[in-house]
Amino acid sequence: TYRRLLSDYGPPSLGYTRGAGKSQVPQSKYAELLAIIEELGKEIRPTYAGSESAVERLKRGVMHAGGLVRECLAETERNARS
Repeated sequence: TYRRLLSDYGPPSLGYTRGAGKSQVPQSKYAELLAIIEELGKEIRPTYAGSESAVERLKRGVMHAGGLVRECLAETERNARS
């Protein structure tokens, strides 16, 4: 499983409110995406070493990250239209 990060490492425009008070991307989704990317990095070396379980975790993590990217983009587009 992937843990959530509570802090924001990205640019303020991606996690904080500005202007009219709406955030472009929800802080929790962005933080969760960062946590998944961090965890994926830890699976690279075991994958090269031939670990089948690391390969499966990497595949699941990439699919999960892709879904979060789509959610973040959709939220950004919705907020841009409003």
